[in-house]
Amino acid sequence: MAALVKAVRLSGAVKNVSMFFNSLSLSVNSRIIPPTASLIPRICPQNSYSTKPPPPHPLMAFFDDKKNWGQTTVKTGRSWKLDELRIKSNEDLHKLWYILLKERNMLMTMEHAHAQEWEYFPNPERIDKVEESMENLEKVVRERNQAYHYLETGVHGERPMKTVRDQLGLRRWYKMCQHPIPKWLNSGFRKKYIFSHGGYAVSKFLRKFKEKMWLARRRGITEHKAIVRKIFRRFPNVDVEAVREKYPDVDIDKAMKCRRSVAHYVPPESDDFPQ
Repeated sequence: MAALVKAVRLSGAVKNVSMFFNSLSLSVNSRIIPPTASLIPRICPQNSYSTKPPPPHPLMAFFDDKKNWGQTTVKTGRSWKLDELRIKSNEDLHKLWYILLKERNMLMTMEHAHAQEWEYFPNPERIDKVEESMENLEKVVRERNQAYHYLETGVHGERPMKTVRDQLGLRRWYKMCQHPIPKWLNSGFRKKYIFSHGGYAVSKFLRKFKEKMWLARRRGITEHKAIVRKIFRRFPNVDVEAVREKYPDVDIDKAMKCRRSVAHYVPPESDDFPQ
């Protein structure tokens, strides 16, 4: 009987010890992992998990879109016209300037990369279109600056310019600006800008240059005369005033009387002349 009582007491003590260790393990685990947490991550739109691709590297702005790599042609639009830029605000023009600047840098980078790989650069006229758009944008900004200065001060506000002759005797446009040192004391200015010419070699060069320009002008007039005679020969009923306006350096009346302007055609048949 005494042995039975001791066994019951021993089993109760063991049960109490096991319950103590179980409670201890739960308390330790509750400190490491909260009861509400789960070992399996839950994919939820509100979480930090995202399926979007990572943002491109900033240097990739110097390269064209990947879908255009290896293409022989790239579809592009035309350049910006002056009338389209005049209706835009200054803020839009400022943004458009940097967009065109980035586009030009990208195209020049791609052109250099294609040249290094000895490959054909698709649609190289894109660079010309961007540069033309930037020139038109700069013209519009200059027009607005001139209008503002005319309204406020009565002058255009740009740097004055004058025609000078360089060392070869050719006329150049020079933009004048202010200098802190007078001209006769500024040795750097006198070395960079030499507005004088002379000597036999320079006079011979000017004579040959004028002769070349005169021959080129005469050649252009001769080509225009040939075009006008061809127009009158192929289209006898053409608008003479339109031709005169397009080719002002050609004597239209004299070109019409020239025998090379007469068309070679057979007159229509009539009843007056029997077959």
